[in-house]
Amino acid sequence: MDSEQLKGSSHRWISAALAAFVEGPESYDFAVHHAGVATEHLLKAYLATLHPALIVDGRHFDSLLHATGLGSHAGPLTKVKTIGLVEAHERVVKLLPRKIPIDRKALEPLADARNGVAHSAIHDSSQAEAVFTVCLRLVDPVLEELKVDPKSYWGPYLVLHNKLVDEQVRQERVAAEALLVKARSVFEQRFGHMSRKEREVVLAAITSQPMITMSKEVPTECPACGSQGWVAGEVSVQGFAEHASVYLVPYAFHCAACDLEIGTNMLRHFGDLDYDIHLLDEDPYDYLSDEPPVDEDFYRGR
Repeated sequence: MDSEQLKGSSHRWISAALAAFVEGPESYDFAVHHAGVATEHLLKAYLATLHPALIVDGRHFDSLLHATGLGSHAGPLTKVKTIGLVEAHERVVKLLPRKIPIDRKALEPLADARNGVAHSAIHDSSQAEAVFTVCLRLVDPVLEELKVDPKSYWGPYLVLHNKLVDEQVRQERVAAEALLVKARSVFEQRFGHMSRKEREVVLAAITSQPMITMSKEVPTECPACGSQGWVAGEVSVQGFAEHASVYLVPYAFHCAACDLEIGTNMLRHFGDLDYDIHLLDEDPYDYLSDEPPVDEDFYRGR
């Protein structure tokens, strides 16, 4: 449960993973497994810098006792139960909204590959590069939060890291452009034959409600057809006391007019859709507590 120990462990595992990766397909099972372990340990390293309790299984009381400095009342430390890769990722995403470019769905190939090798010696070698790229893109922002020098972490494999990430970004940009082309074609097929007035009436009806349900949805212009689409995401309160503001942290976009649908991992390729939205009409205290804080100076100090 020590952050420095977890960072060191992550570095050793990722070095072993990359060494196996460059050996070729016959070593891809080691590569994807070790990449999964390295990622899990680095996520836990970040959580442990905030508090060791954040990496333990909250259902196991003895583990919580150890994490809170009350280990003398618990069983041996070797019996501590910690969270796995998926839950560690979920907690870090919650604590670092918008900084982690990999959502739960995008994490699946890495988690599945790691577990497949660990539990049943099964993995798809054709997906090794994609799995590795998920690992690299997830690790990078965590290294930044931990103030770990990427050169020291990636070592002699930094050039390989950069090439894999750059190739993934290139593929995503191509995919983003393809989404726009398809959506514009759909829009033209549906509404191209209508008069302007007819089109406005129909669009007003079909775009009036969001198709994706999250904690909050906000209407915004579709980058493909210009109709009203909806950005869905989670609400985030930033700042304290009278300086607090409410923002929508976008996670997805959908337009009912042209069927353009954009997930978390692709939003950054669509300009403004990736930016937090200031919800001017929302009261921060609706999301913090039932009553405004009495002691403003206390909240400022925090």
